[in-house]
Amino acid sequence: MKLYALSDLHVGFKENREALASLGDHPDDWLILGGDLGETVAHLESVLTVATKRFARVLWVPGNHELWTHPADGARGEAKYRELVACCRDHEVLTPEDPYALWEGEGGPALIAPLFLLYDYSFRPEDVAYEDALDWAAETGIVCADERYLHPDPYESRRAWCHARCDDAEKRLEEASLVHPVVLVNHFPMRQELVRLWRIPRFSLWCGTKRTEDWHLRFRAKVVVHGHLHMRATDWIDGVRFEEVSLGYPRHWEVGQGMDAYLREILPGASVSLS
Repeated sequence: MKLYALSDLHVGFKENREALASLGDHPDDWLILGGDLGETVAHLESVLTVATKRFARVLWVPGNHELWTHPADGARGEAKYRELVACCRDHEVLTPEDPYALWEGEGGPALIAPLFLLYDYSFRPEDVAYEDALDWAAETGIVCADERYLHPDPYESRRAWCHARCDDAEKRLEEASLVHPVVLVNHFPMRQELVRLWRIPRFSLWCGTKRTEDWHLRFRAKVVVHGHLHMRATDWIDGVRFEEVSLGYPRHWEVGQGMDAYLREILPGASVSLS
């Protein structure tokens, strides 16, 4: 019995859809889906239909792409998120709105905490003010598509939505971590140092919030799971393992290896840093 994770399946791409269809059976294992599975509710449903047939239990957190508003999915902001949650519940998939599941397999016990925290543009240099952040990124030609497609309704901004989500998550995690250590799962990286985008460094604005920098210690994390960067990596920080579990666009992975090769084992996983 193992806990696996994979994010950024982007099944809008034909190669990724075909790889998903050939995903192997893992009848005793659990799977964390770390967001950006696609860009519509239909994409999400297609992934969940396969995943729930292959794994004993599936958990999901949203990425920014799932929250985009397209003509095919007209809901915006919180309403779009609620549509995604409803789709997950139709498939008995756990979401950030559900009680944390207790992992009692090898590497446990641990509570698996799916999070939806967004970003607040704080992953930027100290001398760049919040009000100037978008212009700072645009100086190098960087403007995330979220600025066009990801709406914060009914919040006044994505920053405000992010802070509301963080407030709620902090309360839940404070209570949960008193009982068991946790596996933190968020689409976006939870520490700025993990955002290593050498070619587009100013894209960091859309990659997380500094509010979560100490959560791995504050909430007794066994493992911290994230995606978003399309740059798979394992990092050890303060003795805690951080796993970037993206698949990515077809150019970001070896399609011929199949999707199973990219499943990342979260628990039991490595127990000590090998560095």
